[in-house]
Amino acid sequence: METILVVDDNREIVDSLGKLLAIEGYEILTACDGMEALDKMESAKVDLILLDVMMPRLNGLSALMKIREKHNIPAIILSAKTEESDKVSGLSLGADDYITKPFDMKEVLARIEAVLRRTSKDEGKGSKRRLVFDKLIIDLDAFELIVDGN
Repeated sequence: METILVVDDNREIVDSLGKLLAIEGYEILTACDGMEALDKMESAKVDLILLDVMMPRLNGLSALMKIREKHNIPAIILSAKTEESDKVSGLSLGADDYITKPFDMKEVLARIEAVLRRTSKDEGKGSKRRLVFDKLIIDLDAFELIVDGN
C-alpha cells in the first residue's frame, strides 16, 4: 500500500483528498504547511506527496526544494496559482505534475496513479500492473493468469 502525504493549509482540501485516497486504498499522512511536511518526511516512508504552493511558515516550492535535497519521491503540486510561469517554476523545481485549483477529484486520482505507475519500482512485491477480479488475477507484466492462487 502506497503512502501519500497531502500538504495543504486548507483543511477541507486535506480532508476531502484524504477520504478519497483512503477509499482508493492509499495510506494517508497530512500536513498543514511545508515545515510539518518536512517533519513527516523524516519520520515516515512516503511514496508520493501532494503539495500546495501558498502555505504559512514554509511555502510548497521551498518545501519541495528541501525535500529534493534528501528524497527523490514523486511530487504533485496542487495550487491556485494558474499562470504559466508558476507551473513552469514548480515543474523546474522538481514537481512531477502541477494541478490547478479548483480541481476535479477524479483527475487528481488519475494523475496520482499515472505518476506512481511511472515512478514505482518493483522491489520483489510482484507485478505493479495487475487486473483483479474476485478469484481471478491477470498479471500484465508476467503474462500470467492466476485463478484461485494457481
